[in-house]
Amino acid sequence: MTSTLLRRGIRAVAVVTALAIVPNAAQARDAEPTSEAVAMMSPGDFLWNDDPATKPDASGVRIVVSIPDQKMYVYRGVRLMAVSAVSTGKPGHDTPTGYFTILQKQVKHTSNLYDAAPMPYMQRITWDGVAIHAGRDPGYAASHGCVRVPIAFAKRLYAITRLGARVTITDESLAADVSSPPLDAEDLGLPPAPQEPAPEPTEIAAVQ
Repeated sequence: MTSTLLRRGIRAVAVVTALAIVPNAAQARDAEPTSEAVAMMSPGDFLWNDDPATKPDASGVRIVVSIPDQKMYVYRGVRLMAVSAVSTGKPGHDTPTGYFTILQKQVKHTSNLYDAAPMPYMQRITWDGVAIHAGRDPGYAASHGCVRVPIAFAKRLYAITRLGARVTITDESLAADVSSPPLDAEDLGLPPAPQEPAPEPTEIAAVQ
């Protein structure tokens, strides 16, 4: 009897110990993306707080990616409606900074450079191979130049954007005040990235 209880006790301790060292699962929450909530996010997490009444209208949606924060901030007008952890380009494959627009959208996309890797909900922002798409987020910059986001977030984002939507990628942190969107090309009176007609398929670089 004593040995049985001892074995049960050892197993219980082992289970508790195992649970203690397993990292928390990624969290997707329909919640206000306040500065405090954003600060508590882990890799793979996102916060979403869109107004259902405005979902059919894709106008006014703009995306800001902060490379030092490894976060994507999505605004509808000037209101912050969503924040997601991201993984941008690793050293040597840096994600370009600047002002872009969504040039192409594809729900099911595979890489023709990297073993046909799936890149669901792909939204291309350059013709030379940079896009926003669902992908693995290890908690640091690890892509070949694209902006990876959690798949559930990628699906939601895909549903509210349209071709021509504005995307800003910055090497500045927004963590101090996520509620105030940084100035983009339109705010500064600069022309946005050209919305060129799609090149011939042979001229389009593979999404990375």
